[in-house]
Amino acid sequence: MKEKNEEINVGGQAVIEGVMMRSPHAVSVAVRKLSGDIVVKKDRYISWTKRFKILNLPIFRGAVVLIESIVLGIRALAFSGDIAMEEEKSNGKPGAEETLEIPKKMSGFRLGLLLIVSFGIGLLLFFYLPLVLTDLLGIKSGFWFNIVDGGFRLLVFFLYLIFITMLKDIRRIFEYHGAEHKSIFTFENKLELTVSNTRKFTTFHPRCGTSFLLIVMIVSVLVFLFLGRPETISDRLIRLLFVPVIGGISYEFIRLSGKYADRKFASFLVAPGLWLQRITTKEPDDSQLEVAFAALKSSISPDFSKPTEIIKTNNHD
Repeated sequence: MKEKNEEINVGGQAVIEGVMMRSPHAVSVAVRKLSGDIVVKKDRYISWTKRFKILNLPIFRGAVVLIESIVLGIRALAFSGDIAMEEEKSNGKPGAEETLEIPKKMSGFRLGLLLIVSFGIGLLLFFYLPLVLTDLLGIKSGFWFNIVDGGFRLLVFFLYLIFITMLKDIRRIFEYHGAEHKSIFTFENKLELTVSNTRKFTTFHPRCGTSFLLIVMIVSVLVFLFLGRPETISDRLIRLLFVPVIGGISYEFIRLSGKYADRKFASFLVAPGLWLQRITTKEPDDSQLEVAFAALKSSISPDFSKPTEIIKTNNHD
């Protein structure tokens, strides 16, 4: 393990039977196959905030990171989903594990389609529905309209999380989410990535995307207060233009809270996000931690000679 772990900022995301990890120079996805082996896919990736100085300015960088996280997250989910589909097609046939086709990089058309669908569903649930519900109440005051609209947005967000938690497959993803956080904590504390070292850490991380989404919801209420009550369709569309600004402000908040995580005021501010992770993270088992280790080690390694590899394990049935 490198001695300067603290200089490498690593983030991640849980996917279907796996974990995606992102370092300043690479994105790696590790997925557990039915055989127990781990498929690892690694791509070079330099953030746009590093390529263009203007995009690394406060607020701008948050908007860029938000968009990049959505794109990379969808790619990782699609890859893990393709692995699952290939294994389902094999249907446990003898020798199928050795001939399992590794999905290629997602096409631009497919990525664009997934982004449009995901963005559309997100707008419908967390933007349009709260506006409709608030409109039905007939509130005239711009201040109270935005307060109630924000309240509905938070309510929809919480109900959405509670609903997906009831799904069996989602619980598995939440366990991998916990594995992602625990492995990152281990790395940040400059410890070797082993199960015993990782077990001592919590699944609640202050820089979690779940915490970020909650902050986005709260910041959106404050920003929309300045826009008044939306009277026309154009007024509502203008709100969409402020989404990157809201993401940028939220990112700066997360960045500061992570930097001063040991201060009392910071712990108080991040507490709601950490509480929310009691829903979105679960304690992982050893095999799930191993997958997170594989993704993390791949993402920080300077070796790009193997874009895709299969790590053999002793977990075969």
